Amino acid sequence: MASLGAFAKRLFGSANDRKIKAYNARVEAINALETDMAALSDDALKAKTAEFRARLADGATLDEILPEAFATVREAAKRTLGQRHYDVQLIGGMVLHDGNIAEMKTGEGKTLVSTLAAYLNALPAKGVHIVTVNDYLAKRDAEWMGEVHRFLGLEVGVILHGLTDDQRRQAYAADITYGTNNEYGFDYLRDNMKYQLTSMVQRGHAFAIVDEVDSILIDEARTPLIISGPLDDKSDLYLSIDEVIPLIGEEDYEFDEKQRTVNLTEEGNERIEGILKEQGILEEGSLYDIENISIVHHVNNALRAHKMFQKDKDYIVKAGKVVIIDEFTGRMMEGRRYSDGLHQALEAKERVQIQPENQTLASITFQNYFRMYDKLSGMTGTALTEANEFADIYGLEVLEIPTNKPIARVDEDDEVYRTAQEKYEAMIAEIEDCAARGQPVLVGTTSIEKSETLSELLKKKKVKHKVLNARYHEQEAHIVAQAGVPGAITIATNMAGRGTDIQLGGNIDMRLADETAGIEDEAELARKTEEVKADIEAKKRQALEAGGLYVIGTERHESRRIDNQLRGRSGRQGDPGRSKFYLSLDDDLMRIFGTDRMDGMLQKLGLQEGEAIVHPWINKALEKAQQKVEARNYDIRKNLLKYDNVMNDQRRAIFEQRVELMRADDVSETVEDMRRQVIDDMVSLHVPEKAYAEQWDLAGLKEDAKKNLDLDLPVETWAEEEGIADEEIRERINAASDRLMAAKTAQVGPKLMRQVEKAVLLQTLDLHWREHLMMLDHLRQAVGLRGYAQRDPLNEYKSEAFELFESLLARLREDVTRQLSVAQFVTEEQAPKIENEPLPEMHAHHADPVTGEEEIAGGDTTTLQRPVRNDPGVAMDPNDPRTWGKTPRNAPCPCGSGKKYKHCHGAL
Repeated sequence: MASLGAFAKRLFGSANDRKIKAYNARVEAINALETDMAALSDDALKAKTAEFRARLADGATLDEILPEAFATVREAAKRTLGQRHYDVQLIGGMVLHDGNIAEMKTGEGKTLVSTLAAYLNALPAKGVHIVTVNDYLAKRDAEWMGEVHRFLGLEVGVILHGLTDDQRRQAYAADITYGTNNEYGFDYLRDNMKYQLTSMVQRGHAFAIVDEVDSILIDEARTPLIISGPLDDKSDLYLSIDEVIPLIGEEDYEFDEKQRTVNLTEEGNERIEGILKEQGILEEGSLYDIENISIVHHVNNALRAHKMFQKDKDYIVKAGKVVIIDEFTGRMMEGRRYSDGLHQALEAKERVQIQPENQTLASITFQNYFRMYDKLSGMTGTALTEANEFADIYGLEVLEIPTNKPIARVDEDDEVYRTAQEKYEAMIAEIEDCAARGQPVLVGTTSIEKSETLSELLKKKKVKHKVLNARYHEQEAHIVAQAGVPGAITIATNMAGRGTDIQLGGNIDMRLADETAGIEDEAELARKTEEVKADIEAKKRQALEAGGLYVIGTERHESRRIDNQLRGRSGRQGDPGRSKFYLSLDDDLMRIFGTDRMDGMLQKLGLQEGEAIVHPWINKALEKAQQKVEARNYDIRKNLLKYDNVMNDQRRAIFEQRVELMRADDVSETVEDMRRQVIDDMVSLHVPEKAYAEQWDLAGLKEDAKKNLDLDLPVETWAEEEGIADEEIRERINAASDRLMAAKTAQVGPKLMRQVEKAVLLQTLDLHWREHLMMLDHLRQAVGLRGYAQRDPLNEYKSEAFELFESLLARLREDVTRQLSVAQFVTEEQAPKIENEPLPEMHAHHADPVTGEEEIAGGDTTTLQRPVRNDPGVAMDPNDPRTWGKTPRNAPCPCGSGKKYKHCHGAL
């Protein structure tokens, strides 16, 4: 069957080949326009933008004007950048325009490809978002590719960390906006916490092009973006629950030391429930009722604090604070905190001051953020291995774009050694040989520690090299750019999203930027430019003669994609190149997949020390192992998404409702509907339909009418009337409530009353939504245990999350009605304002998927505010740390160094 499939592929081409071939006719149409476009003046070419927009207004479609628009962009790129789009780049642009993923090898000019689809889709003036992996690339691409767009009369904006709302609004108003995935996501969340439409910065989600799409939509999709703020002080609740735990015995809980888990037994649940009821903490119902989820969460944390965490082993108490001890190094981790209330539970156990915990104010996963776009597309060098995930989660098809020139790189079989030491020795020998021959080498490692180990070994051998550890920095772009110089040895931890090509002989633009800076004399500048060009050309010839860039992998990554990204750095634009992975049985992937058998087998084969085994079968076996790990990781992400989809439906409903409320000048109808619903629920509860008058709870109805509507009603007198029923009571309460609200409106004036209604509605909605998010967090943890009872945790989560949402809406109706009924407004000054409503103090969090560091768990948060000064009356002096006050550890250091505070004056 396999040979039959291979024969059919040769005869008809693969599915990918057929789809790519379908674009050829349009490529020819674009090429046919090239002469006409070249004949136009700059002004005539720029006027094309207005012409295209006029044609779209007259009913033309983007597909109809695509050939002319692409030909226009190609001509503009030739005039501004001196670069002409290849035919394969035109195909890449069409794949992006069709809302798919273009897989293009490194060095094929993805950044230039994006200009085609971005220009075409910016013509309807709905905004195009180009998403990059870091601020440096967003800024670079907005300036570099922005030249093409600005030449054609389009506005280009860039979103960077630290911009004000006005600057962000201006950037989003541009035709094309560059920015990072984090900035787009956080802006969306912050917009949905604002109180006026004019305060929002984004203007919709029409079309996005995601650069390094696999890194953003797959690697970073594991953890959500979270905005949090400090919670109200709950010290008393932590202390009360802490006192309960010492009252239970060993038979009341199960502690699994290996898994580091502790859970109450059935007897333990009953005992705890009894104690909590005695102490008045649990007022009604069972401990596991939906309204008591928050108490369960606190009990579980207190149980973990007492039974799992040992003082002086897991943490110490120092200067009245609980300080975590790192289990691997034994060092104190000052400033780090356990998340989700666990640290507060430890503080209660040790009777030190309990610091307020952070509450999630808003959160979203990248999966759900990017699925909001009307059209989504992406580009990367490596997406085919994850094609199923892109199709299932985002509805994106991956198309492999042919290279402009055939790939001349030689990918050698892996070399497998018995021990890590033998592997390193073989690698060092190979690197020394390359350095002697002048062949540039890029060594890819899987961690910073391994980079440093290799660096130390090279230092001992006196081999000159550079190490790339820090992520996303302008300086590293310069190191990567010069990694193709003959004899250059570069060690890099992760090559994904570096955004700079390794060009043999060196990168001419970077060299010129470095070496001609400050030269103003034109003759000197021209001489220096020619000198640099000649030097790079000579070095390129030397590097080519030595065999091109040699990529060495120090071990296989658990994802084939990362290995392919590393390999793809060599052999750009038809250059020669070589790649090889060195493995040992000590590597993580080899260790997980059957080391013992392999070690025995290698010894039986008579493998001597320093010898390697090389065979295509080994490559195949490793690929199978990688596929298993990839499938497991995909399942984890898919499962996370199922849970987040439940919250996402609710999030969208709330956010859409908020926008509608902000857009409306008059929300009195909404408020009136809420009041009617509250009265309906009240009457249904106390005067049930078809019940006898003796069964009515008149005292309860009177009390609720007073509490929720501020009405003192003679319900007892009504009940004595002949033939009165629940419907008439409902009408009388509605009429009395309408009269009260009409009197309030007459007192303060309709205009002010509308403003008050809107302010109360929005602020109450936000308050309940934040509480709801916390309940969902706690519910998510609680439902995991239901699997033990043969119940599907996801179904349990769905049904209970729906109940919680209905309860949120009921509480919202009650609270809005009560506040508007009870509140007394005499003058305009006393009315709540919604103009420029300040957002709460907020922190933004997102885990770094490469290092695994999650700032939220560390209490090491990036604040969205300025550093908090102790004395606002004293001006802040960058040279005097005493005037800085409490600076968040991830904020820029107030001294002005440009570093984060934790890496500068805040270093531990």
